[in-house]
Amino acid sequence: MLDQAKAFSSFSVDDTQKAKQFYQDTLGIKVSDSMHGIVNLDLNDNNHVMLYPKPNHEPASYTVLNFPVNDVEKAVDELTAKGVSFEHYDYPQMKTDAKGIFRYENITQAWFKDPAGNILSVVSDSAK
Repeated sequence: MLDQAKAFSSFSVDDTQKAKQFYQDTLGIKVSDSMHGIVNLDLNDNNHVMLYPKPNHEPASYTVLNFPVNDVEKAVDELTAKGVSFEHYDYPQMKTDAKGIFRYENITQAWFKDPAGNILSVVSDSAK
């Protein structure tokens, strides 16, 4: 039954206008409005993610959305040029470099936040 369903993800934001502007103008994702202030991120292959307004929003403390890319370093440079700040981690099992990029075996990944504080990442295609 559910194995045939076209599942989609959703998460909350505190300001859908700011979120819409960030995802559309900064990240270059097609967005569309829905009912009750909901914003849809229209991703490739006819997939979407729903952003919904929540007055008592608290940012997720984990990665809510990963964007597979061919070249993480290039994506970080391009997003940094658009004003995106990358997170820096210094944990025993996970250390990022000066740009905020984590490298381990076949995984290259960098994390950043949307205007609502939710954690997103760009990750190498080989890690998916």
